[in-house]
Amino acid sequence: MRIASWISAAGGIVLIAVMGCRMADTEYMVPEEPMPANTILLSQMMRELSATPGFTDAMLAELDKGGKKGPALLTPALLKRLREMILGKDWQGLDRFPGWTMREINPTVRVVGRVVAKDDAVTSLAARHPGAPVGTSANGAGRPSAVTTDELKAYIDLGGYSLENPETVDLDEPSKLPGFTTDGLVSELGAGVVRGDGANEKIAPMHAESQRLADVLNRLSMNAVDGSASMTVTFLGKRATTPQELVQALMESGHTVVVADARYFANFGHFHYKGQDVMMPFWVDSQIAIPTTGRGLFGKSRSLLVPVSHAEYEWQVRGPKLNAGVSWYFGVDGKAEFRVMDTLDQAWVLGRHAHEYRDADAVEVTRLVGKMAVAYAHQHLARPDLPFGGYYPLGVCQDGVAAIEKKMTGKATLFPNTADATLFDDPRDAEINALIEAIPKDRNGAPPQPERIFGSLPTVDLQAITMPGLTADLELVHAAWQEGELERTPSWIRKMTIRAVGVTALGMLAAIVVWRRRRGGR
Repeated sequence: MRIASWISAAGGIVLIAVMGCRMADTEYMVPEEPMPANTILLSQMMRELSATPGFTDAMLAELDKGGKKGPALLTPALLKRLREMILGKDWQGLDRFPGWTMREINPTVRVVGRVVAKDDAVTSLAARHPGAPVGTSANGAGRPSAVTTDELKAYIDLGGYSLENPETVDLDEPSKLPGFTTDGLVSELGAGVVRGDGANEKIAPMHAESQRLADVLNRLSMNAVDGSASMTVTFLGKRATTPQELVQALMESGHTVVVADARYFANFGHFHYKGQDVMMPFWVDSQIAIPTTGRGLFGKSRSLLVPVSHAEYEWQVRGPKLNAGVSWYFGVDGKAEFRVMDTLDQAWVLGRHAHEYRDADAVEVTRLVGKMAVAYAHQHLARPDLPFGGYYPLGVCQDGVAAIEKKMTGKATLFPNTADATLFDDPRDAEINALIEAIPKDRNGAPPQPERIFGSLPTVDLQAITMPGLTADLELVHAAWQEGELERTPSWIRKMTIRAVGVTALGMLAAIVVWRRRRGGR
């Protein structure tokens, strides 16, 4: 009787274990509504177009070109997964693409790190731009060897300015650059699909001044690169040779300058279909369990998937003489630079200013951004063979913003950060190296803290989020976090261990049953 009772209890335990695993893996049906006005999900567009000959390949090829915003680096492995979802009509998966943890995403990026430094060609170039003061020029005149415009043009836009020639730019004169145009920004893919965004009517009229300001700030930043000729900017009788000096001159001449730490949901597609916006976030598994979902003996299992955010610093300049708006971030194009920001974001992207800096703080953020731009220039010169222009091994858009945020506020509230701090080893960039070292890293796949998940969101009002299902998940997680009841989802190793234990127990149970029957037959 005791053995029979033990067998019955063991069977119950095994059954519960198996049920726990099965319940933990219960498929979650991604909601498809409600949606914001004039917006459709990516899956809705692909349901209609995936059967159109050549369209899927054309769309993937377009995505493979990259985009200007966000950390949505589509590596070959991710593009392959996206293709599989479309061809397999996995519309649920498509609306939470890719839904991987950072531990799963990291290996898909060819992060070469120190291996690159051992490449002969790279070593040769690094010898000309080592992590120390440069040597004398070939003519032996004792002048530092010059960095050329051609060497840096792939990594920073200087407009019509060059690094070889000293020059003075007078901002008192109106900009002679052209106004806003969608040329090069918007392209037709056919079948009613357009990629790229049009003008933001509030700021696009300032495009000529904004573009000149971005070019000037980039060029002033490069004054600090060894061997470059010096640029001087004059404005209402004041002179500037650094970005922060220009911001100071603007403020002293009656202009207001606000520097904002801005955050948005990253749009990795920028697609429009038949005049409608296509919602295309890039989802990452936070490894935070959503309460009340997937309950089994072994806990909660459905993980909070979050759309990655895009972060940038934005300068709003308003005054009697100059009105302009520019941003700065390290983009998927491999450029760490000041940029114009006058295209119209899709409504679901949202946007908030996590911090706003004025007066001396605005000058200090500008100084740090300028030094960050120089540090990236040094990295590009020393490691030109880093894949994707160094995007990901040198960080994504969040890293530089988070590093400066921590310096200015004491906290870094962005996720994910991917910079390999060991690459930031140039002694000329000691201040920036320390800032990059100080922020949390997501390269090892460790679960991020909830402060960074919620800090990255482009709104503090969760009800303002228009991605179906996301608000409900965030509210559950936020409540659990505030109550100290937040849990992590089990790793795949833990899941496999649980399965192995269940299978082993089931095998033992079967063996006992056979043994009992044989004894009973004697």
